[in-house]
Amino acid sequence: MSQQSSLAKKKRRNQNIAFGIFTFTSYAIVALLFVILAFIVIKGIGVISWEFITEMPKNGMTEGGIFPAIVGTLCLVLVSMVFAFPVGVLAAIYMNEYVKDGWIKKIIKQMTNNLAGVPSIVFGLFGMSLFVNKMGFGDSILAGGLTLGLLVLPIVIRTTEESLKAVDDTFRQASYGLGASKWETTSKIVFPIAFPNIITGLILSVGRVSGETAPILFTVAAYFLPKLPTSIFDQAMALPYHLYVISTSGTNIEASRAMAYGTALVLIIIVLISNLLANALRKYYGNKVKTN
Repeated sequence: MSQQSSLAKKKRRNQNIAFGIFTFTSYAIVALLFVILAFIVIKGIGVISWEFITEMPKNGMTEGGIFPAIVGTLCLVLVSMVFAFPVGVLAAIYMNEYVKDGWIKKIIKQMTNNLAGVPSIVFGLFGMSLFVNKMGFGDSILAGGLTLGLLVLPIVIRTTEESLKAVDDTFRQASYGLGASKWETTSKIVFPIAFPNIITGLILSVGRVSGETAPILFTVAAYFLPKLPTSIFDQAMALPYHLYVISTSGTNIEASRAMAYGTALVLIIIVLISNLLANALRKYYGNKVKTN
């Protein structure tokens, strides 16, 4: 009995140590996030004003506002999501619901994983070659949005696939038992149940697209363009590239640095608002699935 008691105490001690390490790591990550956010807020809050958000940039972007960059970023996010979300969701549905387990499915998954690991600058070069030059879109919001859509496509596919896998097979079997076809089961039963979790891919994609610089550098971003785009075939400023330019410019360093922190804060706020809206959408559809 004494030996069993000592073994039980040792297991509890090891368990408490492991839980302590996990807890410390979790709180350390949260604390690091708050430190980064606090640093950006402290440095950038003094620059934020109505004029900074709504005016055009002036004097080599050391004065004025960042309104064109905000509009350009939102346009790029919208175009990329309109492309990536439907394509990624449909691809994941095909792989999870229609393709049987085998070497074809393994190859598709492996290629998706490899695509997720490709550096973003490679996507930028590919987008420039295909959308800008080959397809004749030029440096435009359409070319940049499609390039960013390709960049986040693996994220949408993987999150959607995992969401579909999480749906209990009893729902599928019950639907088949009632005489529903494969497509009816997928579209009316499986997809609505998985949709709240599928939105997670949308949240991650919006955050990734909003902060990318390399792909838009080759496909859409303009150095200084104090006007708003009028169509998806126009060039546009974007917050990540704007932040890069004013951070590395050699003129009026203090003013540029202050605007850089302000731009970073605005970018974080846009991503935060987008995530909150997506989370609200996920909660709405989650409650709708529960009530149904």
